[in-house]
Amino acid sequence: MQKLDRSNLWSLEEYAVKREAFRAEVIAHKKPRRVALTPNATMYFEDFTTLKYQVQEMLRVERIFEAAEIAEEIAAYNPLIPDGSNWKGTFMFEYPDVAERRKALAAMPGIEHKIWIQIDGFDRIYAIANEDLERSTDEKTSAVHFLRFELDEGSIGAVKTGAAIRMGIDHPALPCEVALSEATRESLIKDLT
Repeated sequence: MQKLDRSNLWSLEEYAVKREAFRAEVIAHKKPRRVALTPNATMYFEDFTTLKYQVQEMLRVERIFEAAEIAEEIAAYNPLIPDGSNWKGTFMFEYPDVAERRKALAAMPGIEHKIWIQIDGFDRIYAIANEDLERSTDEKTSAVHFLRFELDEGSIGAVKTGAAIRMGIDHPALPCEVALSEATRESLIKDLT
């Protein structure tokens, strides 16, 4: 799977010209990669395109143009690009009301370890969460988690030949299960190269 490097990025000036068209492209690309598990819990599957956009936006907003600082941004985001045998993503709790969010997060410590994907005919694959740093405590979970789902050869083959995919949460405070759309499955297949 392709990783980001400086040759993949536009200069600030180039990005200013290409930003509007690239943004529209990324919005369309992200649509099938967004999975709403509940009205307030969403998985955003990341890939080269989504993270290129994120890095370009960070460079733009922060006005970063020094080589060492660009390298730091690339190093921070590259681990979120799938490696060909996994899916990676950003899992977020999105509550518009701050008090409601605080209460919900306090009821779900450890939930990031209870998020799963299941390919039809195979066992559930539980997320490997927050490999960069711990985001939860015994008292609450974080609103954002970075997840990785490692697939074996059999699961990868099944997905590529049309097996359905389900995703859910086994935590008692938020049990849920959804079927991934065909558009999502087709998008995720591209991460398994």
